[in-house]
Amino acid sequence: MSIGRVAGTVAAVVLPLAWSNVVLPRLGLGVRKRTATNAGFATGYALALRGSPNWCSKDGVRYGMLAASVVAAGYGAALALPPARRFVGAIADRGPEVSTVEWVAVHIPIGTVYSEELVFRGTLDPLLDQAFGVRTGALLSAATFGLWHIAPARAAGDSVPATIAATTAGGLIFGRLRHRSGGATAPALLHLAVNAGGAVAPRLARHLEGSFRER
Repeated sequence: MSIGRVAGTVAAVVLPLAWSNVVLPRLGLGVRKRTATNAGFATGYALALRGSPNWCSKDGVRYGMLAASVVAAGYGAALALPPARRFVGAIADRGPEVSTVEWVAVHIPIGTVYSEELVFRGTLDPLLDQAFGVRTGALLSAATFGLWHIAPARAAGDSVPATIAATTAGGLIFGRLRHRSGGATAPALLHLAVNAGGAVAPRLARHLEGSFRER
């Protein structure tokens, strides 16, 4: 690998980490400006590094909808079982600055899913695959995806090691879906199902628990 290619690969890994963990937190933006700014960074990053998200992949839609339906079924089962429902209902809301509708309809799809899938599955994954091979590239990209979440975990008061571990595992799953479907659409749909369900399920759980108590 040439020196120029090595430098380009290192920059491709470092830039998202610096953005998510240093630059974006220091801007001190509200949720709406943060969503717009994050999406702008992702778009610029993909354009600069010639990302290939392949959003219009038919296989991406098919695999993504299948994966999302599995997640939706899991949330449904959790809401149906009283112990699991109470556990889900105890989870704090993640979008306190805006309504749940705005959080799920705007900020999760654009600020999180579009931005992260374009940066990672649409741009960094293919680049690392070319540089290191599919297996090593997948591990490096997933680890970078995990480290991307350090500042968000701190801001939310979550365990940083646990967040890194969980999101690295998620990155491996999303990366596998990208390889299987040929684009970022499938992991984006799965990502959307996980995050949107995580925002809606606690509210539904609390509503259901309240309804059962009134009977």
